[in-house]
Amino acid sequence: MNTKSKIVLSLGLLAVPFALWAKSPESAYVESYRGRTGIPVPLSVVMPELEAKYTGQSVVFEFVVDTTGKPVLITPAAPNADAELVASVTAAIAQWRFAPALVDGRPVARKVALPVNIVGQFDNATRFAVK
Repeated sequence: MNTKSKIVLSLGLLAVPFALWAKSPESAYVESYRGRTGIPVPLSVVMPELEAKYTGQSVVFEFVVDTTGKPVLITPAAPNADAELVASVTAAIAQWRFAPALVDGRPVARKVALPVNIVGQFDNATRFAVK
């Protein structure tokens, strides 16, 4: 195998580490954070129900993951974001659960910035792909 093939193969393996092995896209997203401690690690995620008219839009949401792993103080970073979009995504994020960040082995609250990119049709391997 030549060097170019090895590089392409390596990049391909890095691009889809858990997405193909997980039972669901949500599981793939959660699995991609396994073993981290300095940041809040998602344990369960809920996808928002959104209309197709939001396809292509991006909104960054900010929230705090408290010491119990619950997201609180959920707000869009852009104050002019569509109210219906904000309400749907906020309701979904409120249902997420995290393992809180740890400092010296103790749980601490941490602020999180979550970019949300609304996509149309997708397959399970690309549902949580980062662009």
